[in-house]
Amino acid sequence: MTLSWKPLILLSLIGCLGDELLLRGPVFVREPSSTMVPVGSEDKRVTLHCEARGNPSPHYRWQLNGSDIDLSAGHRYTLRGGDLVVSGPSRERDAGTYQCFATNSLGTIISREARLQFAYLENFKTRQRRAVSVREGQGVVLLCGPPPHSGELSFAWIFNEYPSLVEEDSRRFISQETGHLYIAKVEPSDVGNYTCLVTSVVTAGRVLGSPTPLMLRADGVMGEYEPKIEVQFPETLPAAKGSTVKLECFALGNPVPQIAWRRGDGRPFPRKVRLRKFSAVLEVPSFQQEDAGPYECVAENARGRNVARGRLTYYAKPHWVQLIEDVETAVGDSLYWQCRASGKPRPSYRWLKNGEALVLEERTQIENGALTMANLSVTDSGMFQCVAENKHGLVYSSAELKVAASAPDFSRTPMRKLVRAQVGSEVGLDCRPRAAPRALASWKRGAVTVQDDGRISFSQDGGLRIANVTKADTGTYTCVAENQYGSANGSTHLLVTEPTRITMAPSNMDVSVGESVVLPCQVRHDPLLDIVFTWYFNGALADFSKDGLHVEKAGGSSSGDLMIRNIQLKHSGKYVCVVQSGVDSVSSAADLVVRGSPGPPENVEVEEITDTTAQLSWKEGADNHSPVTSYSIQARTPFSVGWQTAMTVPEVIDGKTHTATVVALNPWAEYEFRVVASNTIGGGEPSLPSEKVRTEEAAPEVPPSEVSGGGGSRSELVITWDPVPEELQNGEGFGYVVAFRPLGVSTWIQTVVTSPDAPRYVFRNESIVPFSPYEVKVGVYNNKGEGPFSPVTRVFSAEEEPTAAPSQVSANSLSSSEMEVVWNAVPWKPSNGHLLGYEVRYWSSGEEGSSRRVTVAAGKTSARLRGLNGHQEYHAAVRAYNSAGAGPFSATVNATTKKTPPSRPPGNVVWNVTDSKVLLSWERVRAMENESEVTGYKVYYRTSGQDPTQVLSTNETSAELLLPPVQEGYVIHVRATTDGGDGASSEPIRIPRIPSSDARGSTSTMAKVHPVSSCVPTVLLCVARALWW
Repeated sequence: MTLSWKPLILLSLIGCLGDELLLRGPVFVREPSSTMVPVGSEDKRVTLHCEARGNPSPHYRWQLNGSDIDLSAGHRYTLRGGDLVVSGPSRERDAGTYQCFATNSLGTIISREARLQFAYLENFKTRQRRAVSVREGQGVVLLCGPPPHSGELSFAWIFNEYPSLVEEDSRRFISQETGHLYIAKVEPSDVGNYTCLVTSVVTAGRVLGSPTPLMLRADGVMGEYEPKIEVQFPETLPAAKGSTVKLECFALGNPVPQIAWRRGDGRPFPRKVRLRKFSAVLEVPSFQQEDAGPYECVAENARGRNVARGRLTYYAKPHWVQLIEDVETAVGDSLYWQCRASGKPRPSYRWLKNGEALVLEERTQIENGALTMANLSVTDSGMFQCVAENKHGLVYSSAELKVAASAPDFSRTPMRKLVRAQVGSEVGLDCRPRAAPRALASWKRGAVTVQDDGRISFSQDGGLRIANVTKADTGTYTCVAENQYGSANGSTHLLVTEPTRITMAPSNMDVSVGESVVLPCQVRHDPLLDIVFTWYFNGALADFSKDGLHVEKAGGSSSGDLMIRNIQLKHSGKYVCVVQSGVDSVSSAADLVVRGSPGPPENVEVEEITDTTAQLSWKEGADNHSPVTSYSIQARTPFSVGWQTAMTVPEVIDGKTHTATVVALNPWAEYEFRVVASNTIGGGEPSLPSEKVRTEEAAPEVPPSEVSGGGGSRSELVITWDPVPEELQNGEGFGYVVAFRPLGVSTWIQTVVTSPDAPRYVFRNESIVPFSPYEVKVGVYNNKGEGPFSPVTRVFSAEEEPTAAPSQVSANSLSSSEMEVVWNAVPWKPSNGHLLGYEVRYWSSGEEGSSRRVTVAAGKTSARLRGLNGHQEYHAAVRAYNSAGAGPFSATVNATTKKTPPSRPPGNVVWNVTDSKVLLSWERVRAMENESEVTGYKVYYRTSGQDPTQVLSTNETSAELLLPPVQEGYVIHVRATTDGGDGASSEPIRIPRIPSSDARGSTSTMAKVHPVSSCVPTVLLCVARALWW
């Protein structure tokens, strides 16, 4: 075979450039689409899009109705990239079918067809329409007759004047196919002028026809008649795949007919089918082949019925099932290119090369859409398109054919530098250079040609295979590839190693939760090879980083042992140790069974419930490799503290039993149950709780506790108790039966308290003797019956309030803010019961309305009143009280509080320290006229460590303190004392640590305090000045 010089030069150029210049034929990125343009629109340009990629970049041309568009003539057509821009589009010149051609040096492709259409709507011809006269009850059709137009229309009718439009209902229908108005039965209200209103869906333009008068004839009313179908669909209506099909059907008749739809073959309508306009329109969205078939419209009234029939047929434009793809092959090879499309009717096929019909010859054939070409040459390269078409449309599929002619080249498919193999295995050495046509291969080991000897063989693709490899096969192998355009060679070094073997493999193990195990994996391998240990757990690669607390690898370079600490149930499964080298891979598996406490039982159900029992059933959960030996049942109510172990029958539930009866339940209580399984390992997780159930009602069994009473007002018997908790009431309608009788009387008085939460009952009767003993008991009942009574207890009736006032009441001022009231106890009698105490009422002069009160216990006959104002007169009265109330007040007494203490603190406090002795002096405090006279002073001292404060009282303005040495030092302050209380405090004096005789430590000797003479302040002052200056 001889190639022309031009293709050879091209091949050489491509080979030199390599990947730096990868030539590609054009491929469409965007193709033109059909469009409709309103005539006379403001947009004076129409753009048909076309874009293709390729290398070199494609250039474009366009055709209109099969003829090339002259882009150089005038400015009506211009190219913007690949887009065609039509300026000033005209219906007469520019309407038609457009196609885009994209071309580069590798070939040409043609786009799909795109139609450019112009939408318009002309005016009705002006002419008078004759009046339509009908009898009342008769049907009528008013014709529209739309004017010339292009594009989809919609129809409406005006009644008399705009905007009064005819509203469609079961009696009136406007066909969107013809535009006609149908009135099934004319009524007097229909009389008037009707005008057809036509709207272009594309342009939104509207035109009006001439009015059509509708009149009633005067010769009577039309009688009833059977339906007459005036609007019906064609006998055969083709419908496109995926389209929305609308079938219209409307009938005239009296009475007004009802419209119904059905399939003629009896099949039901799919759910997607919709009825519109009072059933006059049947809508089938997304039409598919199964929607094709016979359809019937049934119009029926009281006078009869009529049926319209038609058939929907299915058609589909071609769409691709199998596209062609780019092919790169060598000269001399054969090509088989198949494209397949689906459509109805079945598509036919034709092929294009570089935008022109493919010329068929002996070596080029087309059969059922498949293209075959024999003995390919470089000139066969180009852009090919398969076109599938039927009467409803056509589709294009594009691909590039590259026929190459080149010498062998290893640059893109280099041979492996190193191939490892283990002794005894079989190894293959590949030799796959790029060459067109395919190169012939021969092999050398060093300088020696390799021969086929049975153990060494050659594959059809040029590779070398060596069986039962030995160490002697190690060496460098060179493949020499050649064809008519040249030759090339590549080399591979073969390294033969000893096989890897597992010397200690993991074995099956059976352990319990919490143990630690080691799965060994140790190998012997060729020292020239590096090995990698990998573990798989239950078929998946183990990620030990996620379980580092339990699992880790152990061992050296030849060991991949796996250690599992504190093993858990999740670690149970199949472990596989895989050892990989650069040559081989070996593995060993072991099953690890981890036995643990059982999993939670499942499906806990309450099958039967009584007032005190519940029968439960459940299913066994996971036994975690250790059989269940027993079950226990736990119960919970809203009143219990968590889950409690329940009593059951049988008392011990063995592991094979999955039902039990829970006993000793409280009646009328809401329960949940759960089951816990146990085995030899221990108790497992509890099951999910059962559904909440309530036990049946029963008579109450528990009486109230803490029955007592007493107190209250005169003529009352107060009986109290602790209410019975809800969980012990055993049913609805719960209440109390209160029984009582005077001590020594045999007959009980009973009453009922209906509130379950009531804690007391009060019996009132004027005959009740104050503070007399009664026997009482409290029982319980509910809707199921009465329960037991509490034990009989003794309760006293209400006491009689005190009748006498305290005597010998007196008041005495204690200070400027305190006074004391003293009295004699009131005389007492049995009917007064137990004295609780005394109440003292007091107030300042003129403020009796805002008096205050204090109380003291029964055994006291005095009270101290605090928080009073200084030098002010106060009044007080006293009365006794018990549980029945308070008695009369005593006579009022009064007292005046003392003047307030001085507000000025002792000033100029001077101190000196000699050994453990602290000498203090201060200035005398002078009381003001409204303040109490000073009667002496108090010295307060404590350690800085917050020890209790000690007090020294003196009548002088000086003091001597004997203080033991302490680490913290002392804090001292001075106050003046008066009859009205202590005055203001001096500023605190902080004395640093007092050294002991040896300047260290401290003694436990208590401080000794001695008053000093009045001459000491002068001495202290002199000493202090000497120390400071």
